[in-house]
Amino acid sequence: MKSNIGTINALIRITCGLTVLSWTTADWSRSRHRNTHLICTVLGAMKVAEGITRFCPITKWVTESMPNKNNHSSQESQNTPEYHNTNEQ
Repeated sequence: MKSNIGTINALIRITCGLTVLSWTTADWSRSRHRNTHLICTVLGAMKVAEGITRFCPITKWVTESMPNKNNHSSQESQNTPEYHNTNEQ
């Protein structure tokens, strides 16, 4: 697994993930009847894991689904007709 997020981004993900994780577990201990606590706990844990491994599957999916600018421009240049100046002698 190749890392696809930077160090600062990873530290922000770990900090935010631990904050969400601690808030949801503290709130979940007072009221266990809500499913939103479980969802937020899983999302917070996922952000911590992304920060530790420095790999985000959503970032990888987005960057792979976007067309490569280098390949795109070379395809455009191949499909663009060449115009010659007819006024030149």
